[in-house]
Amino acid sequence: MTTVTEGRTKSQLGALAVVYSGMFAALMMIGANITSFLPFLVVMNVPITLQTFFAVLSGLLLGSRLGALSMTVYMLVGLAGAPVFARFSGGFGQVLSPTFGFIVSFILVAYVVGKIVERKSTLTAYITAALTGTAINYLIGTNLMYVAYKIWAAAPEIFTYKIAWIWMVPPLPKDILLAVLAGIFAFRISKHLKVRRTI
Repeated sequence: MTTVTEGRTKSQLGALAVVYSGMFAALMMIGANITSFLPFLVVMNVPITLQTFFAVLSGLLLGSRLGALSMTVYMLVGLAGAPVFARFSGGFGQVLSPTFGFIVSFILVAYVVGKIVERKSTLTAYITAALTGTAINYLIGTNLMYVAYKIWAAAPEIFTYKIAWIWMVPPLPKDILLAVLAGIFAFRISKHLKVRRTI
């Protein structure tokens, strides 16, 4: 009897994992393409998206493993050809896109954010985790973008490491604010949403 009950519980948790992973993958698609509805959010040819916000939120609410899984699902769906990346792009060729480093970083963002709040579940920890995740996203994404532009994306000679970071200035205040809001929101809702503790 115990074995049957445990089997059902694991099955239910597995189903929840699929549902939540799919949900955040869908939210990432919406966040990636918000500029299609609000074109003024493209500044200096850099789309200001909500992807970082949802990547951080996935780690805060789903935890390290499931949060990272949801971001991996998002990346794989896009690489498989679904138009889920920014500006409704997709396909394996996106690996060569200068901004693909940001997509890769989302997996680590969710994992690290989840690890932080799994160890300490205070409001300060949630906000700190969200800001840390945002910093990881910028560090990995911007550095890989610079490398891509210099090696295979044919950037002009005037493109420097400093310019790469200047490009990231417009979305930075938005991402910092959203990180704080994500931390506050996740802290409050996590008391009712027990995903992190059960999956």
